[in-house]
Amino acid sequence: MELLDARNDFIFKKIFGSENNKDVLLAFLNSTFMESGEPPLTEIILMNPYTDKDAPAEKQSILDIKAKTAEGKRINIEMQLFNPYNMEKRTLFYWSEMYYHQIQKGDDYSQLKKCVTINILNYSCLPNDRHHNVFRLREDHTGIPLNNDLEIHVMELTKLEEQVIPLTSGLINWLLFLKGVEQPNWEVLTMNEPMLKKAMDTLEFLSQDAATRMEYDARMKYLRDEASRMNGAKAEGRAEGRAEGIAEGIAEGIAKGEQKKAEAIVLELLALGVETSVILKASGLTEQQILRLKSQMGKH
Repeated sequence: MELLDARNDFIFKKIFGSENNKDVLLAFLNSTFMESGEPPLTEIILMNPYTDKDAPAEKQSILDIKAKTAEGKRINIEMQLFNPYNMEKRTLFYWSEMYYHQIQKGDDYSQLKKCVTINILNYSCLPNDRHHNVFRLREDHTGIPLNNDLEIHVMELTKLEEQVIPLTSGLINWLLFLKGVEQPNWEVLTMNEPMLKKAMDTLEFLSQDAATRMEYDARMKYLRDEASRMNGAKAEGRAEGRAEGIAEGIAEGIAKGEQKKAEAIVLELLALGVETSVILKASGLTEQQILRLKSQMGKH
């Protein structure tokens, strides 16, 4: 049996975003927060749990996972199989939406709770070798926080290429599972992170379900088509930029050629003793340009 790809956001949400699998999501989040030095969560509330309405009939829907803690901290998790470009700005935009919509107009700002974005990317985005980067609001020189309300995690699965199967617990086990590590290695991963067994069982169950496979194929087709469209638009933009640059270069070359031609004629007229005022009217050059040429003649 060929397993479905857990990096498909439809499958990812069915594994991590359903009420039946809240314990799987909680274990994943605790592994994530452990790496960033935060205390473990004891409870998680799904704000948009997976239902049949999430089946990818609406192609443009964003199949993310929204959750909150018992204290009210908001968490948004998104899986990106293909590069949507402008990911950094897109991340800040969706984070700000999550933060903004916590309160109504006129409410006290003190009611705003911390918001955490977790982006799991199947491509490289950041210019370093770390597969898990965490961003917060900090002052440049002293490192003191403005506040702790913003936290963004970026996990890049492509940076796990050389990663060996670990022998300890931690987030790396979850990321290797999502990346699609071969099944013979699953036993070691589950020994490190026991809750991974339930995630793996869910993936196997979904992979055997004919209806899920049809929905998966439809979602995968849409994601690939969208990635192809965006890559095509980007390539077209580069081609247009090159064409404009060539056109500008040609125009500039012609202009420079005409200038040199005009200067050569002016030099000849000056050599014949023609008055500067006459040359000014005939050549199209400025008086300053003609005087400069006249000065150059005097040096030779």
